[in-house]
Amino acid sequence: MMSSSPWSSPILPGIAASIGLYIVLIMTVMCLIMYSKQRKKAYLYMVLAFLFIMTYEGMNIHFYLSHEKPEYSIWPARMQVFSFLILNVSVYLLYRKMNKKTNVILGLMLLLFLLPIFSPGLSLFHINSGQMLYLSLYQGLIAILGFCMISPRIGQRYKYNLGILIILIWAVMNLIYRYTDDCGTTFNSVRLFLPLMYYTVIFFILFERIVEQLQSIYRSSITDGLTNLYNRRFFMKNVNRYVDQGLKISVIFCDIDNFKKLNDTQGHGKADQVLQQVSAILEEEVSGVGLTGRYGGEELVAAIVDKRAKVNQIAENVRSRVEHETIVTISIGYSSLRKNVTADELVSQADQAMYRSKTTGKNKVSPFYTSSSKEPKQASS
Repeated sequence: MMSSSPWSSPILPGIAASIGLYIVLIMTVMCLIMYSKQRKKAYLYMVLAFLFIMTYEGMNIHFYLSHEKPEYSIWPARMQVFSFLILNVSVYLLYRKMNKKTNVILGLMLLLFLLPIFSPGLSLFHINSGQMLYLSLYQGLIAILGFCMISPRIGQRYKYNLGILIILIWAVMNLIYRYTDDCGTTFNSVRLFLPLMYYTVIFFILFERIVEQLQSIYRSSITDGLTNLYNRRFFMKNVNRYVDQGLKISVIFCDIDNFKKLNDTQGHGKADQVLQQVSAILEEEVSGVGLTGRYGGEELVAAIVDKRAKVNQIAENVRSRVEHETIVTISIGYSSLRKNVTADELVSQADQAMYRSKTTGKNKVSPFYTSSSKEPKQASS
């Protein structure tokens, strides 16, 4: 008696091919959108691979609708294997650039792929079964190269290795299916849906990489490339937001002492290195209680938003560490938000306090005070 299980349904191959076609179509659209924004070759390679996969899955749908066995045609298998090669190249290009060595290997792999097409005189390629065996061995070679050369050089290596493993299992199952009369419905069902698992793995690799790149683009748009602190625009945007929310915020304004002399005597490279060291110290001291930024040149700023933090102590810690851990000193001023003070005025007050430190000896910390108030005791070196 024939089983009534849905897994034994004759339309199952068509369903699997249709789902695969849909998943790959979504990834194709994603790649086209990303290529229009970044012009990264990896996305073009992926589109090429996906076009072959969609053609391959479309042919599978045709075979099952017309009740023609797909193994009677070698072309779907060729498309599937070629797309697997190009997909591996595209995943590599998501993280790395092609060099001379990788170009040579890719060229050799393309020659091996074309060998059975343009050398039909070889006895192995007289019949489809011989060509199928060759393609299976070729696919195994791609998998080995992927494990050895691609996996160690990319991110998401575990997802990538899982995808390779799925394809290897699928290739073995296809060989068993071709040379065995009855493999059982469960075996055939797993064999049909393994490509969907592989497409899903590729989808997650692609999606996560796109997210990483978008985050990197956003991060580069709001940070200073040299110091990795927030740029002035993003810093002021957040200070304005904190002031509008009525938070108890303080601003620290820093200026490296004699920085122009350092530039002139030891060169821009050394000056940049010192600026990075000072920025790292400021970031470490402010981490968890606020945010830091590069205001311009050698001027660095910090916004302290944790009401429990002591802004004068943080400023003094920065000054002391810069003096003892670098070859420069730093002048610092700070101001805390008062009633009816705007964000721009708050930063200006901290700048004025820094200027007082600069003009009264340098290497010191000065708080801002109004002309009508008594000058508070300053923290000094």
